Amino acid sequence: MATVRGSVARVVTAAAAEQAMTRRVYLRGASTGLGHRVADRLRALSDLEVIVAPDLTAAHPSIGTCDTLVDVVLADHDLLGRRSSSVTAAVAELLADAAVVGVHDVVVVSSAMVYGALANNPIPLTEDAVLRPDPTFVYARQLASAEAIVEAWRTAAPGRRVAVLRPAIPVAADGTSSLAIALTTGLGQRFGEADPEAQFVHHDDVASAVAVAVARRLDGVYNVAPDGSIPGERVRALTGRRFRVPLPDRMADVIAGVRWRFQRGPIPPGLRSYTRYPWIIANDKLRTEGWAPTVTNEQAYVESTEAKWWTMITPKRRQELALGAMIGVTVIATAVAGVTVRRWLRRRSRR
Repeated sequence: MATVRGSVARVVTAAAAEQAMTRRVYLRGASTGLGHRVADRLRALSDLEVIVAPDLTAAHPSIGTCDTLVDVVLADHDLLGRRSSSVTAAVAELLADAAVVGVHDVVVVSSAMVYGALANNPIPLTEDAVLRPDPTFVYARQLASAEAIVEAWRTAAPGRRVAVLRPAIPVAADGTSSLAIALTTGLGQRFGEADPEAQFVHHDDVASAVAVAVARRLDGVYNVAPDGSIPGERVRALTGRRFRVPLPDRMADVIAGVRWRFQRGPIPPGLRSYTRYPWIIANDKLRTEGWAPTVTNEQAYVESTEAKWWTMITPKRRQELALGAMIGVTVIATAVAGVTVRRWLRRRSRR
């Protein structure tokens, strides 16, 4: 009997130890395009229990204590729009949930837009760059403020950690936000040397960055982007757009504002600077933590925009196809002309 009791005690002790080793993660915003991927990545980590927060619902005390809170709500401009919620209100809800579930670690997905897009930006921007978001774009400005609020929470008590992830333009075949679509649509339209470089990071790579931040208990700011960037002229080539006469920036702003007001244009006025000036970010800091991008800038862009097939053809192949098309058109034109002449001759012979 004593042996049985001893076995039961060991089993109970082992179960308690295993439960103690399992970290509990509370995920906010799992219903978003990025959130689905983050949930899957976190569940793939063997030592985590993931609690998914229902959208629009505050954390309930019955959830119990968690180790880490992950937030992807702030990064989803569309979700905030559907909720008629500002970033400021969303970050207040984030910290309220953190208090309810008792976490000491927080991972927040923000945006590289907080750096701002300016002609004198260094390329690439590192995490210690000064934040200069476009003051006319409220979302980017509020994101910068939200980061400061979360940082104040971190320093308010010992032992707290906050990892802030700043991705480039996050895109995917499904779940790309209207904000990201507006940015991809507005890039590569200046048709000249002024076209800025661009970066596009796939949702899968952002999700894996979140998983690394949780697994390694990161503390600090980390950029999330593929290696390098796409030159402006290459972005334009990938869109498949034809050359258009460029307009002066001031005139282009007026036209864009009118188009946006009447829902005929994709670029809200506050985003205009982000399509004109560089905001390329470095990924070295996150790479040193073991993260690596799996999708290139071009691959992410093409997948998210469904770029026309001819944009991926090499220049030599395009010439070959163009020559073939010209020969085909010539053959068809010759055949049509021959048929027309024969019909005309028949009519003449019958008269």
